[in-house]
Amino acid sequence: MSGAVIVVGVQWGDEGKGRIVDVLANDADAIARFGGGNNAGHTLVVEGRKVVLRSVPSGVFHAPKPLIVGAGVVIDLAGFVQELDELAAIGVDVSRVKLDERAHLTLPYHIALDRLGEQDRGAAAIGTTGRGIGPTYVDRVARTGVRAGDLRHPERLAERVRAALALHAARLDAAGAHLEAEAVVDGLHALAPRVLPHLVDGVALAHEILERGGEILCEGAQGTMLDIGFGTYPYVTSSHTIAGGACVGLGIGPTQVREVIGVTKAYCTRVGAGPFPSELHDAVGEMIRERGNEYGTNTGRPRRCGWFDAVAARYACRLNGVGRLVVTKLDVLTGLERVGIVTSYARDGQSVGVDQLGEEGVKTEVAWFPGWSEDVSGARRLEDLPPAARAYVQALEQAADTPVGWVSVGAERSALITV
Repeated sequence: MSGAVIVVGVQWGDEGKGRIVDVLANDADAIARFGGGNNAGHTLVVEGRKVVLRSVPSGVFHAPKPLIVGAGVVIDLAGFVQELDELAAIGVDVSRVKLDERAHLTLPYHIALDRLGEQDRGAAAIGTTGRGIGPTYVDRVARTGVRAGDLRHPERLAERVRAALALHAARLDAAGAHLEAEAVVDGLHALAPRVLPHLVDGVALAHEILERGGEILCEGAQGTMLDIGFGTYPYVTSSHTIAGGACVGLGIGPTQVREVIGVTKAYCTRVGAGPFPSELHDAVGEMIRERGNEYGTNTGRPRRCGWFDAVAARYACRLNGVGRLVVTKLDVLTGLERVGIVTSYARDGQSVGVDQLGEEGVKTEVAWFPGWSEDVSGARRLEDLPPAARAYVQALEQAADTPVGWVSVGAERSALITV
């Protein structure tokens, strides 16, 4: 079937989107990344081999399908080239990687500004990865950014770098982070020969695929609750992580979207600061973190862990128009006497929504379900799950008000139940 299929996270990121994209890529004609930068690491485990992707879409093992990095993605060229080399070393044909010439470049001064911004916020720091993503998007909106296509025009490239750096020079110099424009330009010139063969008109490529009846599998970064417009602001990322971001990040119209698939863990995690209503500050939270290996793919930072949040999930499914959910990491909850689902937020006995998260006096209401002790990693049908695990999946589906299409019970590609 033709059209775009969009995969989004419905929590605070790290839901396991990359692995699901890898599975769904079998039926796609191209796989496209539509937003974010190399702050988002997507991990694949195929036949015991672990591969971490930071900018390239999660379809690397599905040759010869094109891997499109859309205009909505911001690119650190040094990291991009390193990722291409790592993929080539394991036998991936990286000529399939296509970078939209409209994508903006993350440059050394963006990284410096990002880290200085976090220092300035002090105790109110957002918890960014310090990779320059936010300042790159700021320059994009301010119309002072540098785009991948500028690599084809050395004089224009140098002019734009000098102009952008001049705007930031006072801030950088005052903090002792002085950067020379010529050094930045020289670094780009050195990388350009490696990048230029991958540059394309991403919009033309996407529409060529769609117009011949093909399917594009669109991969988001982070999760809905980190969306710049609809997440837990200001503790959010700098891009649109929701399904609508695929249209503006790839240059396709909403009428070309066939389906939106949401990915959620069987519990919740969050990295960095910001409200997280279901967070567990006890031994159960520690157990989930260790069993689920809940540490940042790129940064190694420990993730905050909590029960599945149905309020946030319902909100995210509405925002995205999710048709089916993928529930990941059900196996991590094995061994708990009981498992919880946050069913509502309340303050002074009155129900409140996600916009009130972080405000004083907001408390969660949790529904409890029996746990299970049986190993679920070998289950390949819903009927193979222990009754308590099956009941929990059904309760999660009802609480999220969205049908579950798949359940993941392990890290391997094959450890997936189709419902």
